Amino acid sequence: MTDAKKQVGMGFGRVFTDHIVLARWTEDEGWGAHEVVPRHTLSLDPAAAVLHYGQALFDGLKAYRGDDDQLRVFRLADHVQRLHDGGERLAMPGVDTAQLRAAILELLRVDGHAAPKATDGSLYIRPFLFADEPFLGVRPAASYLLVVLLSPVGSYYDAGARPLRLWVEREHVRAAPGGLGAVKAAANYAASLSAATRAKARGYDQVLWLDAIERRYLEEVGTMNLFAQLGDTVVTPALDGTILGGITRASSLSLLREAGRAVEERRITLDELEAAARGGQLRGVFGTGTAAVVAPVGTLGLDEHTLEIPVGQDVAPWLLETLTAIHRGRRAAPAGWIDVVS
Repeated sequence: MTDAKKQVGMGFGRVFTDHIVLARWTEDEGWGAHEVVPRHTLSLDPAAAVLHYGQALFDGLKAYRGDDDQLRVFRLADHVQRLHDGGERLAMPGVDTAQLRAAILELLRVDGHAAPKATDGSLYIRPFLFADEPFLGVRPAASYLLVVLLSPVGSYYDAGARPLRLWVEREHVRAAPGGLGAVKAAANYAASLSAATRAKARGYDQVLWLDAIERRYLEEVGTMNLFAQLGDTVVTPALDGTILGGITRASSLSLLREAGRAVEERRITLDELEAAARGGQLRGVFGTGTAAVVAPVGTLGLDEHTLEIPVGQDVAPWLLETLTAIHRGRRAAPAGWIDVVS
């Protein structure tokens, strides 16, 4: 494994540390031990259920090297709980949250030295669960494998600090009511790839997703939760079953309310956003997520025109600075948000 400085220069998700967590669940025995072992290639039977029926679920969180050289994990308990809760929707076993949390901290004690010290670097933590029973039949599998990877990363978007350019997608949809939009199922991301590829071919960084029924309501920014500031009010789409309950989204809402900002969780239409821009009320649009933290949006591409969005006039810079200070230990975190790796 190369040194951390080189890893950050390689971008996001290309380099991995030397160890992983492995655990198995079976119908007869439940969860076995969660072990930290050397990273190695996994062996799957060609009939493994995940390859045919897509039972695969993941999460993503980060550990940050502080100015005091301590390694801090951001909202570990919440991410582990979200992985547990997502299993139910895919008819998978809920993870053992206590064992998984302890195993992730142990993995970080073993490989935490790989966390970059660079200001834009972190150690990305990817727990995932998939069905590995060799069986060709449409039913929940009888055995699953849980794995945790660590990856030293830099900025998520190649654009770096540049405001994102988003294509407003009117044909494909990310999620429909009653579907999988509220969980981090692998299938959600497979469904998004074609639209994202087309957006990049048009010169855009990612997609702005609209609702599946009317194609009017704003939902997510690429793989992030969406926020817009209309005047002094910060608005984000409500969690209605099609939108992932992002941990950074929840953290942002908490910090904004603590600071006395006006916040609304409600549906937002594309027409409302354009009207606010014409009337001078649109102060900014940004996305929040584990990978990018807070990413401002500068341009929306529509079929007939582009909408230029003000940048730096909203709460996005303050949110990024505040979250970064918590990540790095420069600001006290709300109770339960930080685990220090010791």
